[in-house]
Amino acid sequence: MGPHPAVAAIRLAVRRVLHDVLTEHTTTDAEHTPLVLVACSGGADSMALASALAFEARKLPLRAGGITVDHGLQDGSDTRAGEVVGRMTALGLTPSEAVAVTVGREGGPEAAARDARYAALDAAAERHGAAAILLGHTRDDQAETVLLGLARGSGIRSLSGMAAVSGASGRYRRPFLQLDRQTVRKACVAQELAVWDDPHNSDPAYTRSRLRHEGLPALEKALGKGVVEALARTAQLSRDDADALDTWAADAETSVRDEAGALECAKLHGLPPAVRRRVLRRAVIAEGAPAGSLFARHIEEVDRLITGWRGQGAINLPGRVEARRQGGRLVIRQG
Repeated sequence: MGPHPAVAAIRLAVRRVLHDVLTEHTTTDAEHTPLVLVACSGGADSMALASALAFEARKLPLRAGGITVDHGLQDGSDTRAGEVVGRMTALGLTPSEAVAVTVGREGGPEAAARDARYAALDAAAERHGAAAILLGHTRDDQAETVLLGLARGSGIRSLSGMAAVSGASGRYRRPFLQLDRQTVRKACVAQELAVWDDPHNSDPAYTRSRLRHEGLPALEKALGKGVVEALARTAQLSRDDADALDTWAADAETSVRDEAGALECAKLHGLPPAVRRRVLRRAVIAEGAPAGSLFARHIEEVDRLITGWRGQGAINLPGRVEARRQGGRLVIRQG
């Protein structure tokens, strides 16, 4: 008798990703067998992912380990992190470790926690020489991300949600983006995996929590079932469009700079708005503005220096970056 259908589904999703990693990191040196880490909070999604990684890695020429991040935001978080390490070790994931982080305040509690988490995961990948880190985001998470992007009015890139492959050199992989949360939870039950339900996930103080427990159910009640699947499809279609526009903008950027490398306002004005704003965003980020804190409204203000010039002063942007129009040139620099 084969595994439970939900277990089979998550294992297949992970197997496909691991084969991709092996294809990209082939080696004949046994001492440098690729290492794949799972980011595991102890919740159902990441525990199912950890279990599938441990199972599939045993059949492939790669090593599997796990990292749990202790955000220090709740009493006893260090104890829970230790328990998660114990569960990952019991699954056969080596190395398995907990990393404590300090969560700042910039961008709000959810964004600050996310930034601290990814910084810790990046550091762990570098420390262990990991080829990839697996993340347990599901199709439901993708739908939530699309709606959050829509609410922020951040443009088509936000509507494209999370990529299956992202990060430096494709470090982050999300095997479960085509699987719903219910399937992943069924896999945990079928395997009798101990999971921890983070109370933040049901705390209405957090935007994503309200969306998960109030917003999406209300949409499904009003529009019928299938909203999550439709939003996930929207994410992929938006990603394809955004990737094409990003490529166009990258190619166009050199054509709107003078011999000294300065952006020429007249040439920028001649670009299609979607391409011009991407060129501006790239330029602002290159000068030190954090991409995660740069919203559509910021780029719109910079764009008005090109399309609605009335002698206005400098635009202050995240990361202490400012943009000003000067002598027909757009000057962007960190103040």
